[in-house]
Order: sequence, then C-alpha cells, then structure tokens
Amino acid sequence: MIQEERVRPLNDADARRGAYVLYWMQGAMRVGFNHAFAYAADRADEAGTPLVVVFGLTPDYPEANARHYAFLLQGLADVRRRLAERGVRLVALRGEPPEAALRLAPAAARVVVDGAVLRAPREWRARFAAAAPCLVEEVETDVVVPVESASGKEEFAAATLRPKIRRALPRFLAPLAERRPRRSSLGLDLPRDEVDLEDVAGTLDALGADRSVPPIDDLEGGETAAEERLEEFLARGLGRYAERRGDPALEDATSGLSPYLHFGQLSPLRAALAVRARRGPGAEAFFEQLVVRRELSFNFCRFNPRYDRWEGLPAWCRGVLGAHAADPRPALYPLDALERAETHDPAWNAAQRQMVRSGTMHNYMRMYWGKKILEWSRAPEEGFAAALALNDKWQLDGRDPNSFAGVAWCFGKHDRPWGERPVFGKVRSMAAGGLARKFDLAPYLERWGAR
Repeated sequence: MIQEERVRPLNDADARRGAYVLYWMQGAMRVGFNHAFAYAADRADEAGTPLVVVFGLTPDYPEANARHYAFLLQGLADVRRRLAERGVRLVALRGEPPEAALRLAPAAARVVVDGAVLRAPREWRARFAAAAPCLVEEVETDVVVPVESASGKEEFAAATLRPKIRRALPRFLAPLAERRPRRSSLGLDLPRDEVDLEDVAGTLDALGADRSVPPIDDLEGGETAAEERLEEFLARGLGRYAERRGDPALEDATSGLSPYLHFGQLSPLRAALAVRARRGPGAEAFFEQLVVRRELSFNFCRFNPRYDRWEGLPAWCRGVLGAHAADPRPALYPLDALERAETHDPAWNAAQRQMVRSGTMHNYMRMYWGKKILEWSRAPEEGFAAALALNDKWQLDGRDPNSFAGVAWCFGKHDRPWGERPVFGKVRSMAAGGLARKFDLAPYLERWGAR
C-alpha cells in the first residue's frame, strides 16, 4: 500500500514514452519496505518498461568522511545484489547526485526519487526537477507518517506532535508488499558503474575521503545487516528496553539501529510494524522513540530552515543562555581538547571515546555529553557549534534530523523551561552526580574510559 500523501510531483512535466522508469535512489538505500522503489516498480509495470535505479556518489558531501562513506558503500553493494535478484540494474555514478541522475533522465519515461527534509538533498531534488525532461515525483519513505500529513508547522515538542501522529497511524502503519518488476533492466545499454562497490578501500582513496576518521571495522552497513540487527534487538533487547535503555553499561538494551536508519538501510515502517507485533512496556517505549521522537526531528528540519544553526533554537533558549553567557564556568575546553577527550570528567571522556571508536554513543550519555559542552564553552553559541561539529564528524548517524534535533535539545529545543541555574539559565542541566546516582558507571568506564 502506497498512500497518495507520500507522493508529490516536483515539476510540471508529464510522464512520456521512454526506455525505462528511473528511480533516483539517494536517501533510502534499501529495497524492502521502500515506498519509492515500490512506486517506481508499479509505474514501470504500468508503462511496460523496465526499472532502472541510479545513485550519485559525491566526493564532497558536507562533513562526510571515510567512516560515513565506508558504511554507505557497504550498503550500496548490498542494495545492488538485492536489486539484481529482482532483475533491476543499479547504476552507481560519481559526481553531484542531480547531475548523475540527469545523465539517465533523457531516456526515462518518468523519474521517482525518495524524499528528503535536509537542506542539501532538498536543493538537489529541486535542481534536478527543474532540469529533467519528464515528470519527477518524490515519494516519502523514511518516516512512518509523512511529515506534512502529521503537521503543517514546526511543533513545539513531542507532546504537541504525538496526538497528531497517533491519529494518522491507522492510515500509514500499513505493510508494504515486495515488488519485482515484470521486465528486467539487467541487459540494458546503460552507463557503466563509476564506483567500485566491492573495493571499499580503493573507492575511499579514489574519492579522496578524509581518512582521519576511520571506518568501524566491526560494524557492517547494509540492509541485510540492518535486518539482522533489528531481529537481534527484538529477541534480546526489546523486553528490557523500557526499564534499562537509559543505563550506559547495558548496550544490548538499546537497539543500535540509528546508523541504519540514517543511511536509509532500514525502513522505520518495517521496524515499527515488527515492534507493534510485540507486546509490553518495551515495545511501547521503543515505538515512542522510533516514531514520535524521531519524526519530531524530521518535523524540526522540515519546517525550521536554521535547524543546524544557533539561530534555529527557540528565542527563549537563546535568551536565557545569552543572559548567563558571562557566568563563571567550572572549566573551559577548546574543541581540540574535547575531541581528544581531555577533560576532568571521566564519564564525559568515556562517552567521547565511545563515539570516536565505535561511531555511536549511548543516548543518555549523548545528552550528558552535549549538556557538558554547553557548560564548558566560553559562549553558548560556541558550545552549540562544537557539539554539532563533533557529532557530525564522529557519529555514523551524524548529519541526520535526529542528530540535529538531539544537539538542539541539549540547548533547550523541544524542552520546557526549568528552574534558574548558573550557565544554563532555565535550560535543563545535567550533572555528574546525577549519573552516579542513577547508574553504576564502572562497566562503562572500564570499556570506554581508557585512552
């Protein structure tokens, strides 16, 4: 089932006779539970043509480095295998994605592209649609409820978005049948691949990717790996998710799905349906995070054009933090000291080292990590920029709506005013003593605390 609210035209052109229907895959790097792929396959069958998929790999995506590119390339190799099993050719081209897609557009009957809320991908789609010689349609597939079907404005907090999401769920929380186009495109005369998906190291060299942030050797990207991780979480972690997800020492109580969701290698709909099929507090708690909280971040990035800037924070947050900008700080650390985890706080250092070594950070520790960067910066604007820079550089799920909203939350976004405190004003604070009271941090520090 592909709801009509997921589909919108990006230009005024018409569908036409063509050699194939083209799916420009850019954000949703998967085959299963991909509304854009399914919609394109249906249109190809209607037109009696094959379906072709194109992906454009740009060597200079903002903030991307070898860690991000390696995970992405592993995912694309998995996608190519899965598409080939369905008789669909993936053409991987190097260059700006809109230009890559335009190289195949002249022979296309129509073009389908997956949806986006972030600035650069939205600009890519607009640029492509203006130049394409045929109808271009965007299909939203990386949220359960389409962003503008849930709300037409920036929401204040989860409390204001939650009832809107809940009302829309009966329509959008629906399975998506697998598609296999009737006509194969494997034998078509198409541009040759310009990206070697089987030689990740060689491709990283060819891209000139920043190697100062190395790939994570023990975490593989791709739809297959994402499905395996989801099944493992459902079997082992979901039952205690509600009570234990906040404990940094219990990593198997968290899902570990955020990198796969960020790269579109796992459908949030697939995960939501799998979780909804289970019962209990864990299922409800995870569904809240996966759907309501995650889609709140998409709402933020869709309706706030300054989602990655200090100016995108609510006026009350900027006001109270600015009013306390001259307050004495317990410590001040420049960005390079933070990056090297050279602070007086063992718990914060462990969180930073977890991110550097594993590409992920326990969610509770990420909140603490961001709050402390605010507390240890000369000005709140400086702290905001530092938190975003470190998050985007080292996290596999950096540069994501969830990450932008998460950093903004540390500075008051999607939260309410609290009691007045030094440095923080009325923005919620977090203290090392609170960590020690809540958790036994010894196992976490033992694992991540060493240099």
